[in-house]
Order: sequence, then structure tokens, then C-alpha cells
Amino acid sequence: MGEYKDGEMKGYLFKWTNYMKRYQKRWFVLSNGILSYYRSREEMGHTCRGTINLATARICTEDTLSLILTNNGTQNFHLKANSEVERQEWVMALELAKARAIRLSELEEEEANEFVQVPLPSEKNEFQKAIETLSAKLEDLSTCNEQLVRQGSALEKSLDEADFNQTNGGPDVPVKQLKERALLFKAACNIMIKTCTEYVQLAQNDYYRWQKILEHEHNRRVCLEETVEELAKDNSQLEEKAKKVTEAQSVDCVDMLSDEEEFYDAESDIILVASGKTLRRQSREKNPLHDQLDTDSGASSDLEENNFVKAQNSNSRRKNDSEKDMDKMVDETDYRKQGDVSSVGKRKRRIYIPEKPNYSINLWAIMKNCIGKELTKIPVPVNFNEPLSTLQRLTEEYEYSRLLDKASRCKDSCEQMAFVAAYTVSAYATTSNRSSKPFNPLLGETYECDRMDDLGWRCLSEQVSHHPPMLSQYCEGKSGWKCWQEFTMSSKFRGKYLQIIPLGIAHLEFPDTGHHYTWRKVTTYVHNIIFGRLWVDHQGEMDIINHTTGDKCHLKFVAYSYFSRDTPRKVTGVVYDKEGNHQWILQGMWDNKMEGAKVLKVNSSGNGKPVVETATYKLLWKRVMPLLEYEKMYNFTVLACQLNEPEEGVALTDSRLRPDQRLMEETKWDEANEVKLKLEEKQRANRRQLECEAQQAAAEGRAYTGYEPVWFKQQSDPITGNPVHIYQGRYWECKARQDWSMCPDIFSLPE
Repeated sequence: MGEYKDGEMKGYLFKWTNYMKRYQKRWFVLSNGILSYYRSREEMGHTCRGTINLATARICTEDTLSLILTNNGTQNFHLKANSEVERQEWVMALELAKARAIRLSELEEEEANEFVQVPLPSEKNEFQKAIETLSAKLEDLSTCNEQLVRQGSALEKSLDEADFNQTNGGPDVPVKQLKERALLFKAACNIMIKTCTEYVQLAQNDYYRWQKILEHEHNRRVCLEETVEELAKDNSQLEEKAKKVTEAQSVDCVDMLSDEEEFYDAESDIILVASGKTLRRQSREKNPLHDQLDTDSGASSDLEENNFVKAQNSNSRRKNDSEKDMDKMVDETDYRKQGDVSSVGKRKRRIYIPEKPNYSINLWAIMKNCIGKELTKIPVPVNFNEPLSTLQRLTEEYEYSRLLDKASRCKDSCEQMAFVAAYTVSAYATTSNRSSKPFNPLLGETYECDRMDDLGWRCLSEQVSHHPPMLSQYCEGKSGWKCWQEFTMSSKFRGKYLQIIPLGIAHLEFPDTGHHYTWRKVTTYVHNIIFGRLWVDHQGEMDIINHTTGDKCHLKFVAYSYFSRDTPRKVTGVVYDKEGNHQWILQGMWDNKMEGAKVLKVNSSGNGKPVVETATYKLLWKRVMPLLEYEKMYNFTVLACQLNEPEEGVALTDSRLRPDQRLMEETKWDEANEVKLKLEEKQRANRRQLECEAQQAAAEGRAYTGYEPVWFKQQSDPITGNPVHIYQGRYWECKARQDWSMCPDIFSLPE
């Protein structure tokens, strides 16, 4: 008899070998929808004689004791059992295994053709998995029921035949036949009972798990209600206090409150109120004006005015000019204001671009011959691009530059490291729903982005090499930070996904303190290149090093898995001081937010892993989601819409002046493809000319410098010692004079 347990079946059967040896005894194992056989039980560990996949197999049971498995006519197993009962047990097990294999195959096919962009939270995953498990067990019960009905009908038929013969004097039905039918029915009943028992156990286990989940959700709701109630009380107290302050103010004092700085202090006080009463008291101590406004309304106006002036002077001493400018800057949480003149007092910028047209194209026809090739060598039409160059796309990393502004004001180096880490994570935020390819810059192409008037930074990028493709970038912020990097990458098309490995090193420096940070970016994967919906994931580990203090931050970008219970796009991190002690714990998602908590105490545990006690987590960075209408505009953010906005006075090599990219933004894709091919052919011709000049110089024995960038120069990196391109200055001075005589002609089309 076979051994059946948890969907697996093991036992001896007779297998047809050939006309000489006929049926031979073999050991069969049924597991995970696959039936395998061996010469003996001892042979299982090293040699398998054959297998058959039940998902595509047919099960035939016409002859007595025999069993035939056929797989599309290409593979046949002719088997025999010792008894009809044993055969029926194998048939039942094979039918159940086949049903499960078919369900698994259909599930895998659905997962391959569909993409869930935002996976369900862990609690919902628990319910989903439980429902799927119970559904599968119900299908097993249905299969068992079919076998039970079949065997019951056969037994009933034999009993009716025996009764009829006995009544009409016919031949007696053999008792052996009746016993076999009864045993078959009993075996089917046993399997049915066992499957029912498993179903009940699963339901009971899920009931207790769901009960815990519901209890947890109830506790969370109670806690949230208490928090909201506490906030409502604080808000009521704040309104009452504000009412008293308003009544106590004199007319002269109201006139003097027009100064902008006072309103910022009031905003700070409101924010701290939501954090707790202790912080609110500290805020009041730092602002003497609050004490003055709470004094008795009958005090003399001269004394009020004198104290008010002192408070204003104290506030002015507390804030330097740089901090005043940063306070007046547009808040990072509302980039939509950048298109409004009143919000910045400067240039009015656009907040929309033409919507992406719906052009269909056969991706497989283009990509099937490109497997294994370098991405930059693949002639990709603009249909797969977005109307931005890589130079502009890299500039988007400064969308949350306010994190660097906050870091520049940090006195503690480890806290500064936490904000720097949050900034490095925020650079990936827009990639979660941006899978289109940016334009590869032409050699010598540049891009400037001067947002000093509203965002407090300006940036310059230049394509310094074409083979390998490499760009250099330099950015400086008004609050006192400098950031530069040389970006190049290794990219391979792997059939189902695209792998992009950044090779450059990013630098960040705060000149006031001399803190110098470096880090390398993690690997990017673009999935479902051929079939399904494109989606992007970032995986790997990133080390941010402060070369001045020795502090270090280790970030881990957790790989997304459909079957994992981890939060999608999860990022974790730890900030260490130079002695290797834990200082900050970081957590979040690269497409949403990052939080940080200062380490209060580190204890050792029995397994050797440290147990860290932290303060309350505080929000370091929160992504600003664009409005729904931006989905039709390549999923751009407001800042991305403004990057390619036409601007006068830029260099002749600026990406805004690139004709194919401009035509694509204007939805003239056919013309854009034609211009793109001409520009690429012109670039290839220029490269061949440079190669000929190099060969001629080598033949003549003279030195040949080759192509040299305009604004960057290759030097030795003082930190890593590697040769990198360093910004040489002069760009903004040349722009002021409108002197672009050194710029190459890269955008004019050949005749």
C-alpha cells in the first residue's frame, strides 16, 4: 500500500518496461505535481529514472489494476497495482496532485502577465493568503467528492446486480467483487475525511490569526482616537490662548507686527505644540515676544513697545541672513506654487507640458536582437523616451534639496548624516512610476538649472564622454553646500528585465564645517521589458561616509518580492560614529518617506545582536505626490515639467535647445525620430573623425589630446584618488557676458 501524507504519495507499483522484461517493480514518489520513479527506495538519493508532470498529463483507468499516464503523447507510464484498492488510492492521489498543479500553473501565468504596482499591506496579505489556501483545500474536497460519488455509484450498482440475481435466480455475484467495491468506497471515504479534517484545521488556525489581526487593528484605532482627542484639546487651548493674546494687544503693537520674521516664529510655535507641551514651553522661552504678549493688558504701551523692540532685536541676532532667505523660500511640500509669480516674486514658470500621445509600437521587434548589448548602443526610438535628457533627469535629484539646507544647519554631525541619508533616498522617489528612458546626451551637451531665486540652488551638467557615456555635474546651494558627481553606468538587457549599475561616486561638502561626504548609488532594475507593465526597483547597499569626522551611514535597499512580507520598496539604515557606535536608526521607503530616531541606549542580547533603544521616530523626508493629471504627462512632477522649459540666455549646447527632444515634447514624434537619427549619425561621424585624427597622430609620433570638455577637466579625486572630471568654474560668468564662443555646434542638422 502507498504512503499518503500532506499531498505526497510514495509506494511500489509495477511499471511496463519492454516485451522482454514486461512489468517490473519500481518505487514511485508523487510530490509537487511531479510523479518520479526509481528502481528501489534506496535509489531516491542519487538517481531518478524518469518523471512526468501531472499538470499536462492524462490519467486513464480502464483495465483492472492498470493505470496509464500520458503526457501529450510524448511520454507514457503504464502501471499496475497489487490490488484494486491500491490502484484507487494512487488514482485519488494523482487526481488531487493534478488539480493542484493546474492551479499553480494558472497562478504563475497570472503573475507573469499582471503587475501589481502597489502591493497590499501585510494584514491584507494575511487575509489573501488564507483565502487562497482555503480555496485550494475546497477544490481538493471537490475532487475527493467526485471520486467518492464514482466509487459509491459502482458499489451501488454491484449491490443492485447481486440483489436482482438473487431475486430472479440468476448467478450469484462474487463476494470478492463486492468486497473490493466496498474497500474502494471506504478508501475514498477515508481520503475525504482526511481532507475535511485538514480544511477544518486550516479554518481554525486562520480564525485565531484573524482574531489577533482584528484585535491589533482595534488597538490601533483606539490609540488613534486618543491621539486625535488630545490634538483637539491642544487645538482648543491654542485657540483660547490666541484669543487672549489678540485682546491684550494694543493698536501700536499690531502695527509693528508686520515684520515677516515674527510670523515664522508663530508657525514654529504651532508646530511644536503638536509635538508636546514640553517643546511648546521651550519655544516660548526662545521667543520673548510671547511673554510680552501675555502680560497684563493694563501695562503701559511704552513698556510694551520697548519689550517688543528688544524681542525683535533678539530674533534678528538669532537668525543670520542665510537662514532668513531659506525661511522665505518656497516650501518643499508645495511645488505647485513654483508656477505662481506671487509665491516666489520672480519668474513665472510653467507647471504643465503637452500630454503624452498614445502611439503603439512593437517593442519585441526592436529588442529581440539587443539582448546582451550595452543599452547606449541600442537605437531606441523616442516612443520609449520621456522628453528629458539624462542631464536633466539627474538634476531632478535636487527636488528635495531642503534636506541639504536642513543638514547644513545641523550642529551634530550624526544628525547631519541622517538628513544626508534621507536626501540620497529621496533621489529615487520619482522613479517608482517613471519607467521611460531619458534621452542619451550628445557629446558636449550641457544643462544648467538656476533656481537660486526660489529653491536656493543652481546646477550645471555636461556630457564629458560618449564611449563610455559619462556626465559630470556640479551644484551649489545658497545655504552653504556643494554637491558634485561623475555619473556613468553599466547597463545590460537580460530579456525579462534591464539592469542598470551606477559606477560613479557622488560628493557632498559643507564648506562652513568642512564635512565631506561620498556615496555610491545602488543598482536599478526595470522589470517586464517584453510583457506586462514596466516597473522599477532599486536593490543593494549604500555606504555614506563623512571623510572629515569618520561617521558612516549604512543603507539597505530591500529587493521587492511578490511573496515577501516586507514593506515594498523598503529602506533601512544605521548611522555610526567614528568609533562604530549606533547613533541613529533610519527606516522608510524610497518612494514615500524616511524617518529617523536617535539612539538612546544599546544593550547586548544573548544571541550577540545589539538591542537598540531609541527616541521617538521623527519624519526626515516625505514625498510630495503629483496630481492625477500628471499621469498623462509622463508621470512628471512639477519640477520635472519645468526642467525642459525654454529659457533665453542658456549655452548653445543646453538640452533645452536639442531639436528631437523639443519635437517629442510637442508630441511630434515622427519628426522627432527622424531628427534623432540624423543627430546620432552626425555624432557617429564626428567620432570616426576623432578616431582618424588619433590614428594619424600616432602614425606621426605626436601627442593627441582628443576631445576635452568645456566646463569640466579631468583631475585626480582628492578623496578616492581616481581620475574624475572636476568643475572649473567660468560658466555663470560666461552666461552673464553671453559669451558662448567655446561651445561646440552639436544640434545643427546635416544637410
